Amino acid sequence: MGVTITLYGIRNCGTVKKARAWLDEHGHAYVFHDFKTQGVTKALLKTWATKIGWEKLLNRSGMTFRNLSDDLKSDLNEDKALSLMAAHSSAIRRPVLSGDFGLDVGFSPERYAALLNA
Repeated sequence: MGVTITLYGIRNCGTVKKARAWLDEHGHAYVFHDFKTQGVTKALLKTWATKIGWEKLLNRSGMTFRNLSDDLKSDLNEDKALSLMAAHSSAIRRPVLSGDFGLDVGFSPERYAALLNA
């Protein structure tokens, strides 16, 4: 029985496209959850933050985050960051890979191979 994998991201994101291509090329079945069409709840983000930290989830370098008002970006704490990511899914670092192996954020062929082929 294979690993149950969910890949979260945005369909048009270049890094998500690379991750999907890697999964396809290596024969890993997965469910794709598109933040733009399916959304993301603060509760799910909280679960992820508990596992890996909200700082790792927040994409501070992306245009969405940089274009937010200074009020939204200042004095960030976990609750404020999770609310921001729930409201602006493009502010979530992508892709998020979830499965029996745990949780991984971002894409690295080496990390994916280690997680999924171990």
